[in-house]
Amino acid sequence: MSEQKAFEVGPSGIEVAYERFGDPRDPAVLLIMGIALQMLGWPEGFCAELAGRGVQVIRFDNRDVGLSSHFPDAPVPDVRAALAGDLSSVSYDLSDMAADSIGLLDALGIDGAHLVGLSMGGAIAQTAALEHPGRVRSLTSMMSSTGDPRVGRPKPEALGALAGPVATEREEVVERMVRTVRVLGSPGFPFDEAAVRDRARRSFDRAHDPLGVARQAVAAIASGDRTARLASLTVPTLVIHGSDDVMCDVSGGRATAGAVPGAEFVTFEGMGHDLPRALWPEIASLITDLVRRAEAVPAVR
Repeated sequence: MSEQKAFEVGPSGIEVAYERFGDPRDPAVLLIMGIALQMLGWPEGFCAELAGRGVQVIRFDNRDVGLSSHFPDAPVPDVRAALAGDLSSVSYDLSDMAADSIGLLDALGIDGAHLVGLSMGGAIAQTAALEHPGRVRSLTSMMSSTGDPRVGRPKPEALGALAGPVATEREEVVERMVRTVRVLGSPGFPFDEAAVRDRARRSFDRAHDPLGVARQAVAAIASGDRTARLASLTVPTLVIHGSDDVMCDVSGGRATAGAVPGAEFVTFEGMGHDLPRALWPEIASLITDLVRRAEAVPAVR
């Protein structure tokens, strides 16, 4: 299915660009991407792997990226100040982004869905499960953490890859993305440079908003530590992490799994902060196995 747009989504009444794969009669799996990346960060091939296992897949642009609503009139985000405790430049938080996700389900007429979040998307999915428990049938948190600053910390090489002036020209943005993914990606698997370049070019052509990315960053910082609240979750939960993730250390995944009662924790050797093509079938199977187990249990209202 081609990209579509939902309007007046959630309490914020935003526009959300989305795309669906698979049979709409199958259980819904909502894919929530991480900071800076558009829904293209969920490769079409990965979405097809999931849909081929009997689920309908929905990927979408979070607010402030891609073709969903941007907030150019919001305060200019100051990431350094937010890290130091000054949250005056924060215009929304992960609760708002979680409400966007649930609002998209409303717009699509979906009562309950299985949430799969990657990186910041994992934090959004966790927040949605905490704040909208009746709408979340299962939770998969990938390459993410609890919000506790003591775990899931980026390695120096990750911070180095992200440092420097913001790229503005199309090919400069593409080259920067290639260099970044080389550092953050999975050392145990082939680097698919052609796919990275293609996604970067398509993303730039859809929308390029560095301030929007910074607004997402301060939203994550402002949302704090979820560890204590995660202990209240009863939804079936899967936590996936790479052993070689330099952007979000594997300790973040361990802490997430440890905080959620009964969570399953799966690590992949050689996997970093991306989705290696070779792992798509296994990751898709883990997610859809969780979906089937969750679907066998009556929904809690």
